Amino acid sequence: QVQLVESGGGLVQAGGSLRLSCEASRSIASLNAMGWYRQAPGKERELVARMTRGIFPNYRDSYADSVKGRFTISRDNAKNMVYLQMNSLKPEDTAVYYCAATDRATDYWGQGTQVTVSS
Repeated sequence: QVQLVESGGGLVQAGGSLRLSCEASRSIASLNAMGWYRQAPGKERELVARMTRGIFPNYRDSYADSVKGRFTISRDNAKNMVYLQMNSLKPEDTAVYYCAATDRATDYWGQGTQVTVSS
């Protein structure tokens, strides 16, 4: 079991930045993947950024095309934390952002944090 708690959401103007944080209840070093997803009103949940464990100690990053070059996912295994740095935010980035973890074949989700970008 992994509990995930997101923080860092809020209201920001277009062009601004936010950093989301996700704290896991246990060590994340051995998890297969950790990532960020988002869901806007009336839309399906979509992948934003993901770190997949490769050959130790490396991870492979992947991003949605819509956020490449603007968002960066990172992690601190010692603190059991994953971050999403979001720069050059656009109104279309407005959504609830969820932290997710995959441990073997099981997915875990946080409760989400609202990000609102005003134009």
